[in-house]
Amino acid sequence: MSAAPPTGKVYLVGAGPGDPGLLTLRGREVLAEADSIFYDALCAPELLQWAKPGAQKIFVGKSSGRQAFSQREIESLLIRQARRGERVVRLKGGDPFLFGRGGEECLALEAAGVPFEVVPGITSALAAPAYAGIPLTHRGVASAVTIVTGHEDPSKPEISVDWVALGGLEGTKVILMGAERLAEISRRLLEGGEREQCPVAAIRWGTFGKQEVREGTLQQAAGGEFSVEPPSVIVVGEVVKLRSRLSWREGLPLHGQRIVVTRTRCESSRLGKRLRELGADVLEIPTIRRVPRPFGEEQRDLVRRLASDFTWILLTSPYGADLFLRHVWETTGDVRALGGLRIAAVGSATADAVRRFHLSVDRMPESYTTSALAGCFSAQEIRGGRFCLARSSRGNPELPEALRRSGAHVSEWVLYDTEPETGDPTGAKARFLAGGADWVLFASSSAVENWHRLALHPRPGAPSPRIVSIGPVTTRALKRFGLSVAAEAERHSVDGLVACLIDCVQKEK
Repeated sequence: MSAAPPTGKVYLVGAGPGDPGLLTLRGREVLAEADSIFYDALCAPELLQWAKPGAQKIFVGKSSGRQAFSQREIESLLIRQARRGERVVRLKGGDPFLFGRGGEECLALEAAGVPFEVVPGITSALAAPAYAGIPLTHRGVASAVTIVTGHEDPSKPEISVDWVALGGLEGTKVILMGAERLAEISRRLLEGGEREQCPVAAIRWGTFGKQEVREGTLQQAAGGEFSVEPPSVIVVGEVVKLRSRLSWREGLPLHGQRIVVTRTRCESSRLGKRLRELGADVLEIPTIRRVPRPFGEEQRDLVRRLASDFTWILLTSPYGADLFLRHVWETTGDVRALGGLRIAAVGSATADAVRRFHLSVDRMPESYTTSALAGCFSAQEIRGGRFCLARSSRGNPELPEALRRSGAHVSEWVLYDTEPETGDPTGAKARFLAGGADWVLFASSSAVENWHRLALHPRPGAPSPRIVSIGPVTTRALKRFGLSVAAEAERHSVDGLVACLIDCVQKEK
């Protein structure tokens, strides 16, 4: 008898309210193992970067008012992929079981005999008020919370939410998907006994960097004086008054700023995380990717000869430092094979990459530029010194030329190439073209060159970003392409770049 085909499993994963940092650990774990991912419009697109290479990503949400697939089609797709033996993730904004139709999808899977698991998510009903500084319960103010949808199934013959009765209830009311019906809902709440001066807050794009909060009264909302645009979470209750003291997000130094990050995908994600923690709305548009050069017998022989052939190893980037030391480890199995070699590094991030291998950095310039590295050595160290410069194929030629002019022997080991990054897996390019940005950050001349090749220009009327450069080499590249630089970091490092950006934003406030 032939064996029955394997049955996979479907994971209904709550993607959270928008901030990618609010995805649960379990959610990220199953996302990284998925063969297929079906995701909605309100899922943070950055979450898709955690998918494994080759995972199929299918958009099944609404775009420009159109539903990509019907609910029945989505359920059929989940069943079909699972029956092929796949691990399937259904990535849903917020929590799958709170106004997310997750129950319907689980019932369809159960009827089809397909195993499933529900991974709860943080709902916007809780997260958006928290990010706006509104506690839904507070001692002496509110001890109950009612969460309700303002958008019911249009095919239902009657409305099941008794708004009038809800108006007579004590505590806080949280309304999801109610922006377009707020005036009508408010009138019904007033009919039920809610006070005219009851505070109302509308939190649009809650937990995103572009979060906006508007406040008013129920009377104003009922009279149409308090207009709200979707997607918004609406909070009704006395707890809204606490926002004046508890609002924390608006105080972040980059709140309300849309920033484009142009580093490699991995580096963009790290920098993007940091900028989000500072309150920014981040668009990660990597312009370059790093491709390691083949590591064969010739390179292994070079690793074995490092201790005998050289006195210094020069490392100019965190990626290059990590790749170089991995090659040493893979070849010898022992970093002590470097013997008495001394290590020089450009910048604190490169030095940190070296220290992760439990090695110390002997020399690092105060100015984090490749050309400044030559100035770290005495004339005696340079004259007759043997330097191995391990870096990318597009490295700045100033360093080896300066060392050679002073009598050094310099061998260049090209570890990797930088190539243009043309993909847009998170849709960041499309969002930039549609809505522009306030700032764009450049941390290398190669990123500048490839940004120029992409020729990304926001639509007419959208803000064009001002440029912040990490240092003089990058600034020269920007000017070569006719791009105006708003500011250049005093410290030529990522820390310096972020500090420079914050300073620019604060000066405008």
